[in-house]
Amino acid sequence: MNEKLLVQIDSCDDCKKCIDVCPTYTVSEEDLFSPLARLKSAKQIFEGKKVSEKIVESMYNCPECARCDEVCPKHIKISEIIALARVELVERGFAPLEGHKKIINGIMEKGNSVNGDPENRLDWLPDAFEERESDTLLYLGCLPSYLVKETAKSSYLLLKAAGVDFRILADEGCCGVYLYDAGAIDQAREMFAENTRRFNDLGIKKIITPCAGCYRCFKRYYPELIEEADFEVLHVVEVLHELVKTGKLRFKTGDKVLTYHDPCRLGRKEGLYDEPRELLGACGYEIDELEENRAMGMCCGAGAGIRSIYRNLSMEIASNLLDEASETVVTSCPFCVFNMNYASRKKGKDTNVKYITEVLYEMCDLP
Repeated sequence: MNEKLLVQIDSCDDCKKCIDVCPTYTVSEEDLFSPLARLKSAKQIFEGKKVSEKIVESMYNCPECARCDEVCPKHIKISEIIALARVELVERGFAPLEGHKKIINGIMEKGNSVNGDPENRLDWLPDAFEERESDTLLYLGCLPSYLVKETAKSSYLLLKAAGVDFRILADEGCCGVYLYDAGAIDQAREMFAENTRRFNDLGIKKIITPCAGCYRCFKRYYPELIEEADFEVLHVVEVLHELVKTGKLRFKTGDKVLTYHDPCRLGRKEGLYDEPRELLGACGYEIDELEENRAMGMCCGAGAGIRSIYRNLSMEIASNLLDEASETVVTSCPFCVFNMNYASRKKGKDTNVKYITEVLYEMCDLP
């Protein structure tokens, strides 16, 4: 594998187009934290050369947002190379970092990546928990369950209002995306296999999730590592969009102006651009687009585990995004919601960031 990666890295002609679109370079202004430098550092890692602490940092303070991939004239998948470099760093004993280990231990002990008490995971649930049979699982994820609870509640209520047949789990656990993003592939594979066995035993054929990280993990990373992982994976936005198209879900109309933010893992990496905008349009909302949107949508700074290790850097990236937005920002990733609201509070901004189902539920035309 490394030979193919090295050929791809060597095809870079130092055009520097990637530098200006990199959120970590924009904030840090450190050359080593640019995509161009990361490519060269990745080559050192793959060739087994000596690696400094600063190079390790450069691999792990990248949100893998893939903006650099979009502008590379050589079509080098820089973000994917960085992800593989992390795996190599773990294999060579340079990682996971201490911050990663703390969160990984929490995942193993508590079944979530945010140190939440499993006993309180369903505090957001508006009804009494009902153990029911269904081949469709609404998988909420760690942040919606513990930190961005309106995401979980509004997603649940909208699907229920539309008559969707689904189940939730009392002890959902973690999808394991944090392990994968940290480069701890062996641990990720074990968790993926365990979850896959469990889902198969429960007869789960379809997973609906509001979390862009869980979505990408189940849809892309599970089949990559686990052959048996063949369930259908849908983001809640996809499901709601289809429900509106078929007339099973209707909205009242308002006249509010808001900004829609394209999450990296849902937009740039999965191409879900029109569906959320059409859902907001069905509510009569006018979208005040960010100057950089869709394929070049701005990164919130939280992805690929960097917020857990480099919180200030993550906050500054989010702050730059908020400078371009209107007072109300809507997005389809709970981690984006969490990080942008954190940045808004810390930076004394007036921006209010909401998850898309929270806004949609407010406008839902309930019977």
